[in-house]
Amino acid sequence: MSTNQLEQVQMILRQISKDQAVPKNIRRAAKNAQQELDRTNYSPAVRASNAISVLDDPSQDPNCPIHARTRIWQVVAMLEKVHDEPE
Repeated sequence: MSTNQLEQVQMILRQISKDQAVPKNIRRAAKNAQQELDRTNYSPAVRASNAISVLDDPSQDPNCPIHARTRIWQVVAMLEKVHDEPE
């Protein structure tokens, strides 16, 4: 994942976490996903996988507004492309 794509993912998660039309539990999950991506002690693929895991339940929450669900799916799709470089 390029730096530009990571910045885009972070921006989308920030927007979700600040959107007052989104339920608090989903905003919290977006913040938690951001924190997972910021961890430097894991490889990029592990961080992406952890963030996807955090976003899984909110993306299926029936109380999640459609616009937030679409953005979460967009983030997940971008994060699924992250792979570690072979050593």
